[in-house]
Amino acid sequence: MIDRPMPQPGILKIAPYVPGKSQAAPGVVAIKLSANESPLGASPAALAALTEASRSPEIYPEGTSRVLREALGEVHGLDPDRIVCGNGSDDLLHLLAQCYLGEGDEAVMSRHGFNVYPIVTMGASAEIVMAPERDYRADVDALLGAVTPRTKMLFLANPNNPTGTYLGGEELERLRAGLRPDILFVLDSAYAEYVTSEDYDVGISLVNRAENVVMVRTFSKMGLAGSRIGWMYAPAHVVDVVNRIRGPFNVNRPAQFAGAAAARDTGFTEMLRAYNARWRDWLTRALSGNAIRVVPSEANFVLALFADAETSKAAFQALFDEGLIVREIGVYGIDNGLRISIGPEPAMRRLVEVLRAFGAPGARD
Repeated sequence: MIDRPMPQPGILKIAPYVPGKSQAAPGVVAIKLSANESPLGASPAALAALTEASRSPEIYPEGTSRVLREALGEVHGLDPDRIVCGNGSDDLLHLLAQCYLGEGDEAVMSRHGFNVYPIVTMGASAEIVMAPERDYRADVDALLGAVTPRTKMLFLANPNNPTGTYLGGEELERLRAGLRPDILFVLDSAYAEYVTSEDYDVGISLVNRAENVVMVRTFSKMGLAGSRIGWMYAPAHVVDVVNRIRGPFNVNRPAQFAGAAAARDTGFTEMLRAYNARWRDWLTRALSGNAIRVVPSEANFVLALFADAETSKAAFQALFDEGLIVREIGVYGIDNGLRISIGPEPAMRRLVEVLRAFGAPGARD
């Protein structure tokens, strides 16, 4: 006889999400390079909107995030009625899993994909299937090969966290074309604002051409991580389903106005992309050598690979002792790697100096 309430199947199989460290050793000033936050803070326009909207905390937010959806539609050329906003993109991933997965179903992801995908899948009582990658990059053939009659969803972060690698537009189309029409293809474009490669496809065209593709985005990497603003662009029938269970006030009022202002401040977004590209490329050159390999990245971080897990751990500790906090990623199955967010110039230069002891050759400006 059961003597206490029991959770849904799958819940107790979940390993809770563990964020990177954010505090340094006692007495050491921390420089956080572990969470892929904006290296330049937030748009001044977004900060002004956030302050103004915060003056009326007694007012409920507009339930559909209309101001934010209209701004996104204006900037990206989208129908606002096909946009759903959430309390961060994680909120939307949870909602999609709740709507389209259940006991006996499967969702497919790449081996080193974002750790929230297994959480939302198992939280919906479904099973996660991980397809092998090719040199830290999603493999279209492996993803399609992992599909079974039980598959109802496929997650792809593009660019991927924590590897920074991506699939080009032709490969995305081949992946979509290989999926049954009843499988929901969730394209997570969280790092889209940082991509500089010409063959990148953010996903809008895929959504426009198919009834089983959803594009998920976030403002977290653009300086508004603390405000928790995510959004998705989807076919009308998916929007209708998700809105049936979405919380009526799931995006707070200041966040809605700050997100709208940030979306329209395209000049700041371009400045952020340019700064990130410069220092991402610089850091890649400065760390790459015989002892350290840096995986080519299109995001606002790089993945540095060391000879073994022991060396990676020692490198993490050396940086930590200097107040430079990066992300250990053993939880992603890469125990010899560190994910390093692009940050302020002094932090980038100091980090390279510390890692010289581990084989980083340094870089000439």
